Amino acid sequence: MNTEPESKPDTLALTYAAWLTRLWLAVRAIQTGIEKFAGKAVSEEVVAIDGSPNDYGLTASSAEKAYSLDNYHGVPAALYDKFAGEPLIPGFFLKFYDWVLGPALLVLGLTILLGIASRTSLFLLGALYISLTWGLILLGEPGNAGVAWLAAHMILIVMALQLSRHNKLCVLKKW
Repeated sequence: MNTEPESKPDTLALTYAAWLTRLWLAVRAIQTGIEKFAGKAVSEEVVAIDGSPNDYGLTASSAEKAYSLDNYHGVPAALYDKFAGEPLIPGFFLKFYDWVLGPALLVLGLTILLGIASRTSLFLLGALYISLTWGLILLGEPGNAGVAWLAAHMILIVMALQLSRHNKLCVLKKW
């Protein structure tokens, strides 16, 4: 007969692990969604010589990162053109996907961050990453680095789902 006391799981550590995976996945999704609205704001200024505008027409241009609705591209333009030539992706689906990808990442990231229906939100984020993986496979990405990168995200989602029973501070915990 074993007289050693039964080992109990460290519930505080598991709660922290649940929070960390939830936080990482949320921040990743939110920032990726925000980056869909990024673009360059280009400005040109006349070059000053000795504090005065030059007479030679010299200008200096600079580009800074800027966010706006006008910059939105769910699917980057270079990839959009490649996907448009892919027979397994209908044109209407590509347009819809391009339109919904950024907002979907933002909404899922926020629901995961705030703990709103975390399990369902994590599942939907996983489904979104599967769709991104499918796209990279269709493009025949050399070396499959992007596919492996998304697989790491999927592992984190699975871990977060496994830890969901320890996930405190959430709304609609059952979902």
